[in-house]
Order: sequence, then structure tokens, then C-alpha cells
Amino acid sequence: MKKRWLIVGFGALLLLTGALAWRVRKIRALSSGAAVTAAPTATVRVAKPLEVGEMLYDGKLQPGWDDWGWGLHDMGKGPARITFAGYGGILFHHVQLASRFDGVSFRYQAPPEWGEFMHVTLLWAGLPDDAFPQVNVEGRHVAVVDGWREVLIPWSELNPERRAFDRVRIGSRNLVGSEPVLLDRVMLTRGTEMAAVVGKGSAQLRVRCSEPATPISELIYGNSTDSWSSGQSAKRIGGNTLTRQNWETGAYNVGRDWFFENTTNKTTFFESLDTEAKAKRPMALVVPMIGWVAKDSTSVGFPRSRFPNQEKFDPYKAEAGNGIAPDGRKLAPGDPSQTSIPAPPELIEKWVKKLVEQNIARGSRGVSTYILDNEPALWSSTHRDVHPSPVSYDELLDRTIKYATAIRNADPEAIIAGPAEWGWPAFFTSALDSENKNTQDRARHGGEALVPWYLQQLAQHQQRTGKRLLDVLDLHFYPQAQGVFADGGAQKDEVTNELRLRSTRALWDPTYFDESWIKESVRLIPRMKEWVRQSYPGTKISIGEWSFGAEDHISGGLATAEALGRFGQQGLDSAYHWGELKETDPAFWAFRAYRNFDGKGARFGDQALAVTEAEQVSLFASRDAQSSSPRLVLVLVNRSAQSELSARISLDACGDVTSSRLFSYAEHAAGLKEGKAPLEASGAGSGGAVTAVLAPNSFAVVELTSSAAAKTQ
Repeated sequence: MKKRWLIVGFGALLLLTGALAWRVRKIRALSSGAAVTAAPTATVRVAKPLEVGEMLYDGKLQPGWDDWGWGLHDMGKGPARITFAGYGGILFHHVQLASRFDGVSFRYQAPPEWGEFMHVTLLWAGLPDDAFPQVNVEGRHVAVVDGWREVLIPWSELNPERRAFDRVRIGSRNLVGSEPVLLDRVMLTRGTEMAAVVGKGSAQLRVRCSEPATPISELIYGNSTDSWSSGQSAKRIGGNTLTRQNWETGAYNVGRDWFFENTTNKTTFFESLDTEAKAKRPMALVVPMIGWVAKDSTSVGFPRSRFPNQEKFDPYKAEAGNGIAPDGRKLAPGDPSQTSIPAPPELIEKWVKKLVEQNIARGSRGVSTYILDNEPALWSSTHRDVHPSPVSYDELLDRTIKYATAIRNADPEAIIAGPAEWGWPAFFTSALDSENKNTQDRARHGGEALVPWYLQQLAQHQQRTGKRLLDVLDLHFYPQAQGVFADGGAQKDEVTNELRLRSTRALWDPTYFDESWIKESVRLIPRMKEWVRQSYPGTKISIGEWSFGAEDHISGGLATAEALGRFGQQGLDSAYHWGELKETDPAFWAFRAYRNFDGKGARFGDQALAVTEAEQVSLFASRDAQSSSPRLVLVLVNRSAQSELSARISLDACGDVTSSRLFSYAEHAAGLKEGKAPLEASGAGSGGAVTAVLAPNSFAVVELTSSAAAKTQ
């Protein structure tokens, strides 16, 4: 259902070339005058076996590592040959890594008269180059092993603040000759120092109660399944199958997800929706806009009888093929009528009118939001048996206007959302351009990115007709980095777990460049707000599908807790997590941290407060806008896998805090566990402080009751 696209950034090489010239000047300045760590020279290090945490170079570059060297060098044919003349050196690059290592080690052979001439530094794109110490290689770092000088620099010297990093630089601090130096077995080590470092640390955070608060919509806690015990606030009925759902019969087509087969529910869709509505829970419903819905429960899009030679057939239904020839070509589909009946806007209007009639008979609204289909940019893939042509700018707008008008006519009070697009490329250009590998469709529309163009056209339509057809800008978000979401096959190794947590920054952080093929600052929620403000003011924003994968692993739970906090903090109007939330999964308890942390209905507040966070600890703070008893609820996320952190949260102008409760969740926990959060009293009305001890990779809820918390709207 989720599709990955390959995009290559050609500008990166040009940027790198200029950056390296600047870096040589910077390194020379550091070598001549910057502060460095220079402990007294000790005796030669005693060689001991080293545990490899991450190998950078061993006869060749290792997977995940790039050569960003600035001096003359030859790599990939055994030991690297590096020229250190003129303050040269080598720079190894990796996507951001967490500080989970013991040291940096490498072996080298150089003319003995040069002595110890090297320095080693870590770097990270998010920090100045001098944020990490420059460590001079000295005798105490060196052992002689098999004729090589083996360097080992402890992590405590290279990274005393245990920051994230993305590069390892080995350079010359002295002017040396032009003879190439052999360099090999470059690694990040793990071992005894790491074991000593893993332990306790501290973090300083702050809640700033006197600053303006952000309203939190309850709809950000939505989900796509009936996981109501998690505290989910709403349900989105959607996915690929809803694109061709026949509301009258209950039949639908599963599309490419499973051999383009028709199947059916046990009841009509109207009956199912009526049952859902009786629970009086908010529902968002995907409405077919593709123009076809399933005609029965048995037909298939690529039947064996018509297409005998296909790559695969359903092992449980031999007639159903996958529409791919044995040589990998896509087979041209037959007429859509072999599986489907037409579903023009008039039919959808009739169906929505029936839902309105059910609302009247029941005495309550069922569907609160109608979503204009599901991921139209992928129709030519997911539903290509009835829509083989990729959707263009004009087709998307035309269908939006026609089907949204039908919905508005049938249910004038309806909330209508769209375009429900799947991901990054579909926000900027059409499926037509993506399939043709050009931007001609975009060029025909003034070169405007698709989403803002779409909003502009609907705003103009409202100006002409007086009718608003779109109330909510709805987009989907799934991290694209390898193994993070992976459409259910999420990886759970240490590196991917760290990447999963970093990937949440794509929701909001302008300084975070996505670590997938996107390689850009996504900052999705601020970007959506900008598009609305510039193109169609008054439109709300929603993330109609999202997941960071691995919901059954602590990293998925932490990412979920992080995302929910950011949704509220950033002022998102609604969001619907994709997939079941099981009580055995950390992601379930992440929802509970916001929706029912004590098992008795205690929840995160409806206003997000301004906060100051720490490098490894996220802080989300809330209060209730209308509450007779002033109450603050904080959610903290410890993203460090190594350190138990004592988080001290200063409470600025938050009233006189009189009591506290703590509920925490760590790896392998059965649920949120109640504990203690000691208070520190302070001056009248200032709020004092509270301390919460956070286990490695954990999240916690702190509930505070105060005598009179300050409120600034």
C-alpha cells in the first residue's frame, strides 16, 4: 500500500566540493590554534582485543559509510593510501549515529620520523565543527600490533557530552611529507568504557506556563482500527479497500494488495456504519472517488482464464493473478466492468443521503468527516485493473470538485478532507509526472507544487460559487528510511531503532534532513500550515495515516509517544494511526500515556504549554483550558538507550504545585507503572520543580496539581 520512490539529488556533489575546500581551511585553523584535548603523554598502550561496534573501513568502505575525504587518497583495494601533506586527511560519513560507542580505533603505517602527527574528531551536521573536542593522537593511544601502529582513543575524550554524530575525521595536526600513509581497520569500538558509561545521567527541562498555549485537538489520537482500550479518540475507516467499497452490498476489491480480488463483508456497509455510529464515537470515512466499486464478491481483475501467463496466482484462489507477466511486464487490464460497476458522483450523493437519513433516525451523527478516497497518486498501481492511467493535476481537481459537491449536496454540514495523498513525491507533483519521470504536468500548471496548487484551485472555486468543498487538508506520513516502517516488516536492530526515533523529527523540525532517499527537510506539519495559510486560509490540517513501525518494540512505542506529543504541540487538527494497537505493544501504552495513564480516565490536557527540552529527553506539557482544579500533565520521552536519566523539570509561573503522580513505561513492561516524582517547593506562584527518573528508552507521565496555575491564552 505504501510505495517507495527513488530520487537522486545531483546538487549534493557540488555542495560537497565547496564544503571540502572550506573544511581544509577550518582544519588548518583548528590544528594551529583551537582548543584540543591534550592530556600528558603516557607510555605506549598495551594491545588488547577490540570489540567492533561499527566498522568504517576494512580493506574497503563498509556498508553505510561514505568517503568524504579532502586529501589525496586511494581506497577500496586493501589498506587506504592517504596523503596527509598540507594538513590533509580523511573524513568518513554515515547517517546520524547515536553516542553508543567506546572509542575510535584504526591502524596505520607512516614514516617513523613523523612521530605522532594525527588528530581525530567527531562531527555532526547539526552542530558547529568545534562542538566536539579535537583529540591529538599520543603515545598513550597507540599499541604496536602485527607491524601496525594501532590507535585507540576513548569515547570520553572524543565525545564527553555523548552527542549524536555523523562523521569521523582523521587528519594531520602537523606539516608532514607527501608519502602516502597506509590506514586500515578503522572502527568504532565497544567495550569496557561503554559499560562504565551506561548508567545514570541528568537532564534539565522547563515548563513555561506564562507563555501562550496551543489548543490540542482530541482528534489527534485517532486510529484505523477498533483499539478503543488504548484511548483512541476517533476511528478512520479507510485504506485501499475503501476505494472500491460498494456500500449497498458490502462487496469491495482489495486491489494489488491481494491479486485484485473482489470479496465482501458479512453485512452491507450501511449496516456496518450504523453499528459503528451507535457507539457515538467520531468517525472519518473514506469515500470512493475512483469511479468504480465492486459488483460482486467473486470477480477478479486479472483472471487466469483471460491471462493464463502471469507471474503469480493466489494459492487459495487459482483464478486470481497478480497482473504481471512472467517477464515482469504489467499486463494491460480488461474492461473495469469485469469486476466493478460505475460509481459516479450521483451514486455517492445517494449513498451519503442515506447516511444522513440514518443519522436522523438514530438521533446522532455517525460519520463526522468524509475523506476523498485514498492515495489517488497510487491508483494506477493499487487499482490499475480499473484505473491504469496515472492521475494528473486536472483529474485530481476534477474528481475532487465533482465528488465533494455531491457530498456537500447530500450532507451540507459534512467535514470534507482531501487529497489523502500517500507521501512526499505526491505532495509536489502528479502521478502522471512520476510515471513519466518528468515534470511536464507540473509545468503546465505554472510550475506549482501539487498540494498548494490544489488548495489554490479549491479556494478559487469557493470564490466563484460560494461553496467550500474542502475543510481539511489531509496527507499521509510514513517514514521512508529503510527498515523503519517497511509496510509491516519493520526492522528492530539497534541502528534502525535509533533511526526510527530520529525520523519523528520529520514531522516538525526544520533542521532535520530526512535520512531516506528524500534527503530534505520535510517538517511536515509546519509545511502543511504554510500551504494552507498561503493558498486556502481557514482549512484545517490532518495526517490521515501515519506509523513509525515496530509498534510491538520499545522503539516503536517511543516513536508513537513522540509523534502524539508533537501533534499536540504543533497544533495538528487530526491524525489517525495506521494499524491495530495491542495491549501487549509499547505503542498501545504510548496512547494510554496521553489518554488514560492511570487506568481511571486521567488524560493529557487540551492545551500544549511552551517547554524547553533536553538533547536526549523530549518534554510535552499540558493543562486543561476549563478546569476547576488546576492540573498539569507532562509526558517525557527518554530516547537514550544507554542512560537512566534524572530529569529535573523547572516549572515557571505554573502556580504552587502541591502534589504529583508518576506513571512510567520501559522496555518489556506490562503497562504504565506508578512511581514517585519528588517536588521542589519554590516562591509563591513560581511552581518550583519536579524530578522524574527515566529508565533508558522509556516514557513517563507526570501529573501535577497546583493551587493556581497561570493561564495565558
